[in-house]
Amino acid sequence: MYTREQVTLEAVARHARVSRQTISNALNAPHRLAPDTLARAKQAIDSLGYRPNQAARSLRTSSSQLIGFRIEPTRDGINGAVLDRFLHALCEAADRHGYNVLLFAAADDAKEIEGYDDLLRRRAVDGFALAGTHPGDARTAWLAERGLPFITFGRPWGERRASHAWVDVDGAAGTAAAVDHLVEQGHRRIAFLGWPAGSGVGDDRHSGWLRAVRAHQLPTRGLAARGEDGVTTGHALATRLFQQSSPPTGLVCASDSLALGAMGAVTDRGLAAGEDVGVVGFDDTPVAVAVSPGLSSVRQPVEQAAVTLVELLAERLADATVAPAEKLIAPDLIVRPSSTRSTPSLVPSS
Repeated sequence: MYTREQVTLEAVARHARVSRQTISNALNAPHRLAPDTLARAKQAIDSLGYRPNQAARSLRTSSSQLIGFRIEPTRDGINGAVLDRFLHALCEAADRHGYNVLLFAAADDAKEIEGYDDLLRRRAVDGFALAGTHPGDARTAWLAERGLPFITFGRPWGERRASHAWVDVDGAAGTAAAVDHLVEQGHRRIAFLGWPAGSGVGDDRHSGWLRAVRAHQLPTRGLAARGEDGVTTGHALATRLFQQSSPPTGLVCASDSLALGAMGAVTDRGLAAGEDVGVVGFDDTPVAVAVSPGLSSVRQPVEQAAVTLVELLAERLADATVAPAEKLIAPDLIVRPSSTRSTPSLVPSS
């Protein structure tokens, strides 16, 4: 019987009846293994409670076994819950690969780059994980120019060909699923509440709404409203849409914050979210369950994204010649009363 201190890579390999390299691949490059081999290796790792010896690896490779990650300034507390989920999952996934996450604060991208430079000068980290990518992102350009190992949670918006590895959630698929759901509930005028044009994530979510509405041969003119994220904005945008001669009966929102504001506007009109106006948010934040009626929302599988991100970064750290990988993950639509009717029926468009 092994104690945790006695468990070595060789012991795990013997237990699983595979090679030492196979166990190493299971930890650092799982995609290289066949599913059954990977499952056997992971079972042995978990069964014996194996943990990579960080101190030994650091002495052998001059590696810090740390991944740098910038935490953004506090936002409205609603959508910030998504980053909290991601960060927790990132730390857990890194730990399973023998890494820890070094957090640092920065007010903006320029300060974040200064943080990169400082950490690298002190050899404090082996690589970086980034979030919140956007068009013209100076952070990724700075890291790529220096050949540094990093991966982003978010696509390289505006680039025809990615110069680095990334993991992202398919926002367009999420809003398209929301439209399909509202159509099933009988809605025929479905509006979109989103952010100002130019936001990569926001434009992606808008494109999913637009594609799906057109696929159902439904109207789009005058049914897209944009503004800065927030509950107040959502209320104002929905109120403006409701002033149309043929107001929408379905609302697809780019965030739960916008959706909460929209639900308030529905109530102000003496209508009920769900029965009268279907409302769907995005991110499935904790407030989506807390409000009444419960808010339907597109849930980002950020835990899966974090696991995939760490796997790809660990692979890059183990082999600098690995080609950049691109992983797009499908989200899930969580249906609650805000978008469902007791008896779905065709809603006239005028």
